[in-house]
Amino acid sequence: MSSIFRTAMGEGAFARLHPELRRRFSVGLASGELCVGRGTMDRIWHGKGLTRHLIRPFLALGGTRNILLPRTGRHVPFTIENVPYLDAYGRETVTFVRTFHLPGRPRRFDATMVYSPAGSGRIVDYLGTHQHLASELRLSAESDGSLLIRSGEHRFREGPVDVRVPELIGGDAEVRESFDERTGRFRVRVRVVNRYVGPLFGYEGSFTAAYARVRDCGVRPGLRPVREEARA
Repeated sequence: MSSIFRTAMGEGAFARLHPELRRRFSVGLASGELCVGRGTMDRIWHGKGLTRHLIRPFLALGGTRNILLPRTGRHVPFTIENVPYLDAYGRETVTFVRTFHLPGRPRRFDATMVYSPAGSGRIVDYLGTHQHLASELRLSAESDGSLLIRSGEHRFREGPVDVRVPELIGGDAEVRESFDERTGRFRVRVRVVNRYVGPLFGYEGSFTAAYARVRDCGVRPGLRPVREEARA
């Protein structure tokens, strides 16, 4: 049994990742490890001009469910918690809970990831505290050993409702994560773009990672979503 990320990528692609990335994305029930990253986001940005005004209501609404980031900033302390657990439906799930320690009030951007063997054999990324937004992720290893993650279509799921989020208001996410051997830090760059209005928001920075045994630490209160979605 391997991690959900290794399974989704396949052995060949996973082996091309930098060794430090392989360890980070081996976090799971099989390894018994969790990972907590701490560092600094050099920049959190929103789109410019008219785009900034158009997306402001969506960013504010998303912020109430720990989706998106309604504020910008520079040199922002940052934490990411990757903790594996079995969800209410017996699926291995890994948290990607990112906390941005902005002045006045920290902001969270929550995601939980599961593997979908019955679908495309990809990772399904559920966003927010209630897993209302879902997107399939495409993971690939770059020639320099970094990891590239691209989102697919976004779907809104609640009760019997399962609809595609219109492209007019949706965004395509691209995440690049690498390891800088000179500094001993992971570097991450996130960029979300709407195909009609352009860049929406993103962030970039670096962090160090510490590992611990899941059985020793467990899943701390408040890390799991309030609601779990059965469809994957």
